[in-house]
Amino acid sequence: MSGSYGEEAAIRLAAMDWLDNRPTPRVDFAWLSGFEFDGTRIPLMDRQRGIRKPAGMNAALAIRTTFTAPNQVPPYNDAIGADGLQRYKYRGSDPQHPENVALRRARDQNLPLIWFVGVAPGLYEPIYPVWVVGDDPTNLEFALALDEGQRFVTPGRVVDEGSRRYVERLTKSRLHQRVFRSQVLLAYEGRCAICKIRHAELLDAAHIIADGQPHGEPVVPNGLSLCKIHHAAFDSSILGIRPDLTLHVRQDILEEVDGWMLKGGIQGVHDTSLAVVPRTRAARPSKDRLEERYASFLATA
Repeated sequence: MSGSYGEEAAIRLAAMDWLDNRPTPRVDFAWLSGFEFDGTRIPLMDRQRGIRKPAGMNAALAIRTTFTAPNQVPPYNDAIGADGLQRYKYRGSDPQHPENVALRRARDQNLPLIWFVGVAPGLYEPIYPVWVVGDDPTNLEFALALDEGQRFVTPGRVVDEGSRRYVERLTKSRLHQRVFRSQVLLAYEGRCAICKIRHAELLDAAHIIADGQPHGEPVVPNGLSLCKIHHAAFDSSILGIRPDLTLHVRQDILEEVDGWMLKGGIQGVHDTSLAVVPRTRAARPSKDRLEERYASFLATA
């Protein structure tokens, strides 16, 4: 590889096209090691390094964040700046470390990167394209744009509250919510906790305590894998989940006469237990959060 801008841009486009056609939503190191460009194998991830700059390339190609345990807040959750942009920490404390320099070159050349975020031991959610749009040696971090529109935000610049909230919402949608969904669906083995349906396109990661509220962190014990019908019923207080993981359908809904969906899908689950819970105890729904949410449900039922 020559390290020319044209070739580096072409490698990135080819890598992202390759990821678009991946066989599974999440990827591992072994699969990522199989990427080739013009007959040359270019692994997309390093085992030991968080910033990937393949030999012969001038700028970083990918970054990585390791898996966070289900009941711990991921390191990027508190790393949104006042401008709404996501931050990514330097490698070490030396701004001139070769990996930091490689990321800076990606910024200087407006080259997109791939971000691999750990969602389970050895499994990663690919987030792409992302761009380095700011560099802060004082705080040892880069500012990232996770959306084309965010590339026009000046990092560190004071913005009005509406603009900041808009940029932050894009950040959470592109990174936090996407990774949260992956972790929750993996914990529930790709099934709805209530009806056990397996189709991923019909499943959501529901928050027990809403995002942005106290105890509303994007961690697996604050999540439930629910199909879209049961997610909507949960969010609209048609059904509640008791701290002992049994289901409570609102009384007026139990008395309603309607078609088979209401009878079997909603009324029929009253006083039953969740059909699917994570195998790992640390990933199971938080009792404290369920108590808080159930109290809210009772107040509106």
